[in-house]
Amino acid sequence: METKVKPKTAIINQVQKKVRMELWDIVRFQISVYSNINKIPLAEQEIDCLSLLATCGDVELTEFCTIAIKQNVSGSTQSIRNALAKIDKKGLIVKSGKSKKRIIINPNMNIQVNGNILLDYKIIRIDPTQV
Repeated sequence: METKVKPKTAIINQVQKKVRMELWDIVRFQISVYSNINKIPLAEQEIDCLSLLATCGDVELTEFCTIAIKQNVSGSTQSIRNALAKIDKKGLIVKSGKSKKRIIINPNMNIQVNGNILLDYKIIRIDPTQV
């Protein structure tokens, strides 16, 4: 009597989603994914500040605070500055200049904001019991 043993095969539950997003949403999504993958906790206001900064590009700090208030990211300049200070400590922005500080989102984050954008993430988790 012969016993047949089935070879173990890894089973992968694959999920594919195709979603069309506006610029603000796709920028927020990229920042959220970046912070999640790199285990950088961010509050909603910090994500909003980073999203706005990504779309603004290199901008003077006071000008950015004015834009952020107009875009309802926050109600006061001080809360924007507080959020930016926290973001800066996490290494997510780059500052330059002395009297008129300029800020920009850290280019290492590779957040896309121009033209047509297609995000193609391949993220996998392997269950060690099924290898």
